[in-house]
Amino acid sequence: MRRSRWISLSAMPVALALVATGCGGGGGDNAGGDAAATADATITINETEPENPLVPGNTTEAGGSRVLDPMFTGLVEYDPQTYAASNAMAESIDTTDSKVFTVKLKKGWKFHDGTEVKAKNFVDAWNWTAYGPNATQGASFFSKIQGYSDVHPDDPDGADGPQPAPEPTAKEMSGLKVIDDHTFEITLAAPFSVFPVTLGYEVFSPMPDSFFADQKAFEAHPIGNGPMKFVSRQVGTEIRLTRFDDYQGEDKVKFKDLVLKVYQSRESAYADLVSGSLDYLEELPANALAGKKYEADLGDRAIVRDTLQLQSVTFPYYVKPYDNTDLHKAVSMAINREEITQRIFEGTRTPADAFVHPLTDGYQKGACGEYCTYNPTKAKEYLAKSGFTGQLKLQSNTDGGHQEWAEAVCNSVKNALGVDCVFEPLTSFAEHRQKVNAHEMTGIYRSGWLADYPSIENWLTPLYRTGASSNDGLYSNPAVDAKLAEADQAPSKEAANALYREAEKLIAEDMPAIPLWTQKNVAGRSERLKNAQSDPQRNLVLSSVEIG
Repeated sequence: MRRSRWISLSAMPVALALVATGCGGGGGDNAGGDAAATADATITINETEPENPLVPGNTTEAGGSRVLDPMFTGLVEYDPQTYAASNAMAESIDTTDSKVFTVKLKKGWKFHDGTEVKAKNFVDAWNWTAYGPNATQGASFFSKIQGYSDVHPDDPDGADGPQPAPEPTAKEMSGLKVIDDHTFEITLAAPFSVFPVTLGYEVFSPMPDSFFADQKAFEAHPIGNGPMKFVSRQVGTEIRLTRFDDYQGEDKVKFKDLVLKVYQSRESAYADLVSGSLDYLEELPANALAGKKYEADLGDRAIVRDTLQLQSVTFPYYVKPYDNTDLHKAVSMAINREEITQRIFEGTRTPADAFVHPLTDGYQKGACGEYCTYNPTKAKEYLAKSGFTGQLKLQSNTDGGHQEWAEAVCNSVKNALGVDCVFEPLTSFAEHRQKVNAHEMTGIYRSGWLADYPSIENWLTPLYRTGASSNDGLYSNPAVDAKLAEADQAPSKEAANALYREAEKLIAEDMPAIPLWTQKNVAGRSERLKNAQSDPQRNLVLSSVEIG
């Protein structure tokens, strides 16, 4: 699952300025925590091995972002409880036309190496990420900036085709301009009113001058500007961070050290949580949810809240027969979502009926239509139309507690369609993502999404637009692309949402992915954490932590 952050989007006028509201990281009251004990404490949380080196512009998955989130602070931050956007490093983000934005930075902010964070650190980082030859995963997030096509020209036959990508005609986007040390200007290729709200996503983080001087040295010891700084990394074992005492933001942490422990299974992480050797587990495994066993194990140490996660499976269009639309519909209608969510997840999941999460602005109930409804009779009709015979394969990593539900999905498909369906496990999330990104999947594969910002656009464009950053199955429909482009430039949020919903209907007719369920997450904390909150992405709100 791609890691992202979510906030709620309220109606915004065309002339928009984000102003600091002073909302912090949800620290809450002391809840009995001892300040002295907290100040020198080390806490441990679960982690999956990051896919890439710890560079914000090249990290779009959960393992890496769980480390980078406390290490970097961008222009905008998202409140972990209200989901509202407020300025972080930005003093203001002003526009009169939703096309040209003037960003003024707060002064006095430092990177962990003591150098000042300046406007050029944002502009340089964004240009580096967008530059095609750098082959970053976050490049397409800059595609709306004027001059992006000059630094990242379209590959005529895609990343996997035999033709080399055209050479960029520029190294910097013309739409980025440094005005002075604390001011820069962003010009988009076309108006996009949602743009300022996107700027809290980690790919928009600033990068210190040292990164551009020696990238390998930076990857070995990354330097950010957030509340915690890097200490060490043992691949496959742990990553250590420590408090950055010169941090200027509102979301300061009270404890000293953070250890992110890499686990190969959520079950083993849960055992450590129950025994007290792990302080926070972001999502409990299915065996702890079964019969609500976690209530006896954890009591009030269970943390339950709604999240904006939508679990799905995706078809690799680059492998036949998985590019067959009728097969997509047959498989989707053969999945008994209601039974699986009740039997395996004890009702902590809700069957999905759309490609967009219900808590997102723009969601339309039932947008997936009949294709997300269990109907074995109709499923068999679509299977017959598809002409498919043979074996279906479902692939997933097993270190995130996914094996049980994946096997249940396969069994449901097998029972409804009368075809063989096998589950093929991949050991780690990193291995899974590497194969997904390299387009090496050989069957239907586990996917999922947490929105970067609270708009229907973010549930559609990155996943289903041709060539988009997270369109890993290589789905392409020109009609969908055209409708998304039309929606992007709509004069109002309401008009845009209507057009995005039209695009969603077109996507539903192709079913390039199968929405499965949304979830109410159950996390867990250790007894020593007297105050700890969870955010909509299931992460521990580090600024809330206090030790008793």
